Amino acid sequence: SKVFDFFENNYRQPKLKHLIVSPFDMRKKISHIINREISAALKGKEAFIHIKLNNLADEDIIKKLYKAGLAGVEIKLIVRSMFSLSDENQNGGKPIEAISIVDRFLEHSRIIIFSNGGSPKYYISSADWLTRNFDHRVETTCPIYDKNLQNELKGIFSIGWRDNVKARILKNS
Repeated sequence: SKVFDFFENNYRQPKLKHLIVSPFDMRKKISHIINREISAALKGKEAFIHIKLNNLADEDIIKKLYKAGLAGVEIKLIVRSMFSLSDENQNGGKPIEAISIVDRFLEHSRIIIFSNGGSPKYYISSADWLTRNFDHRVETTCPIYDKNLQNELKGIFSIGWRDNVKARILKNS
C-alpha cells in the first residue's frame, strides 16, 4: 500500500523493506546486486545473472553488465525487443549470451535471477530496463521467496533459454 500512498502524497518517499521501486531506489539497488555478483566472481565464487525482459537499453545498467561479464559473471539474457548491448564491447571475461524470442503473442513476464553466492535471489518486475523505467516511472520489482514459485521461474527461464524454434541469437557476427 505504501507504493500507492505515494500517488496521493508524492512528496513522501516510502520506506520499503522488500520491494524495489523506481524512481526511488531501483537503479541503486539493481546496481548494488550486480556489484555483489561482480565481487563474488572476482573471489572465484559462483556468480550469474539471468534476466528475461522485453527491453534492455539503459546505458548505466548495460555498463554494469559489461563490467560483470569482464569480472567473470555468467550472464544470460532473454530480451524480446529493444536490445542495446553489443558483443563488440566484450573483451575478455565471460561473454554475455543473449537471445530474443518473438512469437505470435506479446509476452510480458520479466524474470531476474541472481546467483547470490549460491543461494539464488528471484525477482519479478513490471519494469523493463530502460532509463525511463528506472528514473521517470513508478515501477516495482518484487522478490519471490516461495521455493515452488522460484522453481517455476527457473523453469520458465530455462525453457525460454533452450528454445530452438523462435529464438534468435543476439550477436554481431
